[in-house]
Amino acid sequence: MLLLASGAAFARDKPATPVPQGIPEPGAELRDRDFGVGTDQFGLDRRVEMYQWRRVGEDRYERVWKAAWIDSSGFAEGHRNPPELPLDSRRWWSSSATLDGKPLDKMVLKSLGQWRDFRPGFSRLPGNLAATFQPEGDGLISSQNPLDPQVGDLRISWRELTLPPLQGKVELRDGRWQLASQARAVPDVGADPAMRAAETVQAPSEGDSRWWAWLLGGIALVAVIVAAKRRRRG
Repeated sequence: MLLLASGAAFARDKPATPVPQGIPEPGAELRDRDFGVGTDQFGLDRRVEMYQWRRVGEDRYERVWKAAWIDSSGFAEGHRNPPELPLDSRRWWSSSATLDGKPLDKMVLKSLGQWRDFRPGFSRLPGNLAATFQPEGDGLISSQNPLDPQVGDLRISWRELTLPPLQGKVELRDGRWQLASQARAVPDVGADPAMRAAETVQAPSEGDSRWWAWLLGGIALVAVIVAAKRRRRG
């Protein structure tokens, strides 16, 4: 009884864990300076694809858009790809994101952020790139005729990172909002490198809780029996 009373007093005296009150703020604009593309969200992703030959089976080939370079050194004559991608895919993360005036840890962005396609404005496209690329869909393409791309042509698109409500998903530790212990993430199935979308662990069902109670009770009983045997041996 005394132990229970002490525990209750400790629970009353223990300061409440801060919970998020407002919405996340992304901070400074992120910008892909190569193309003059920017976003005021929490992340910016540039995906570069090249039109390349790909071998299908033993002696058949097809042309595909791929973000990864395909080594064609063993391909038949007339089916050779450029030696490398001339432009890299890149990703930028906000370093000034905050929640209720406290900084957000980058792992929160990577684990809970949700990528979405967007069509940027190309008014700041440098002159040399404006002569090489033209708008196509939500991005840019280097083909003179977008309907008839040639091997070596590039296609570029962008995504921006948004955050869902963070109540129950983050906790304040060491002055920073960090990923809560009960939160987990699932892989982003979009572009490489893989990102994460928001998901939280579901609360255990009534059956699961009953199973855990039986398990803990069994462990306690074993501990009591072992202690009694040791006392008798002593």
